[in-house]
Amino acid sequence: MGVQVKICGITHPEALTAALDGGVRFVGFVFYPRSPRAISPALAAELARMVPTGVRTVGLFVSPDDAFIDDVVGQVPLDLLQLHDDQPPERVRQIRQRFALPIIKAFRIDSAADLEPVPAYTDVVDILLFDAKPPTDENALPGGNGRRFDWHLLQERHWSRPWMLSGGLSPANLSEAVAATGARMVDVSSGVESQPGRKDPALIRAFLETAKRL
Repeated sequence: MGVQVKICGITHPEALTAALDGGVRFVGFVFYPRSPRAISPALAAELARMVPTGVRTVGLFVSPDDAFIDDVVGQVPLDLLQLHDDQPPERVRQIRQRFALPIIKAFRIDSAADLEPVPAYTDVVDILLFDAKPPTDENALPGGNGRRFDWHLLQERHWSRPWMLSGGLSPANLSEAVAATGARMVDVSSGVESQPGRKDPALIRAFLETAKRL
């Protein structure tokens, strides 16, 4: 069956086609204006209409208010919402109930202490996502920085929700990452780009081919 893959930050039909042809499971659209992968709801809607049944569309948001999510989901057919930043569990619960969509909650990991909040979220999210903590630079993005964390932090960990590995993944290290963590779902963005925000169809295909073999 292989490892399920989410390609995040899709902004162009060529990249989407490469992902779909390669067997991607999740397609991510970034609704965060500061990101080089940011996409307008209008363009995301066009791309989402290309996505067949069986592939799930994900909208990535950073500390969004309800009005912003309302605007996006009113235009884009999303299957899941992915939340970044430090929303408390009750805020995540409110979003999940208001929009009646499953939630992927991202956690920024640098040390074992960063995993301690996870259990408080397992009742209000559908998928946990473990990404590397961003640089301390005030202009750093909350994700998509091409950084990896110590994958061994996830060894022998068990949660009541499925989880996804992210952070610094690429075709070159995917096998190592899965062997170290036991991940059954992975999320990649910068690792399949020729430059920030520009997906490389060849790298997308290579990543998905590797995932199929694992």
